[in-house]
Amino acid sequence: MEYIVIIIAAILSNNIVLAQFLGICPFLGVSKKISTAVGMTGAVTFVMTLATIVTYLVQKFVLDPFGLGFLQTISFILIIASLVQLVEIVLKKVSPSLYQALGVFLPLITTNCAILGVAILTIQNDYNLMEGVVYAIASAVGFGVALILFAGLREHLDLINVPKGMKGTPVALIVAGILAMAFMGFAGLV
Repeated sequence: MEYIVIIIAAILSNNIVLAQFLGICPFLGVSKKISTAVGMTGAVTFVMTLATIVTYLVQKFVLDPFGLGFLQTISFILIIASLVQLVEIVLKKVSPSLYQALGVFLPLITTNCAILGVAILTIQNDYNLMEGVVYAIASAVGFGVALILFAGLREHLDLINVPKGMKGTPVALIVAGILAMAFMGFAGLV
């Protein structure tokens, strides 16, 4: 039952992007096409899950036993940066088209605060390793749901007449705000 609560909260009521405002840069930057949003979701899911596992193990078996908790943020950033490089190498070999489509946004996963945020929140919420993995996957799914919904909305915005001063980023930010308010409706669910 606890895993179900973690999943529902991470996807809907405590969505990493729309409720906690982590990962806004890729949310706004990669959301112009659904295909790119799906690819980014896959990359973020892989990195977020792997980063949560590795950072949890580093926290519990290196930082905590040796009293090095003050190195948590810097060590987590280094771990995430290394994992992103691994994903970049794999994507370049496995799917060059997705690698090209993600372009500059793939290295942005390194500085995606959603990944660092989930790794730190796993420790702060005192999750065990399995709960942390479930939380990471559910947070990545929540990130993906928000990103893909927003990408679909932005594709539709390109098809309608929008006043000249509202085209592009202004209307995208308004739609993102409305989407965040829509997700606030799930707040009482968990």
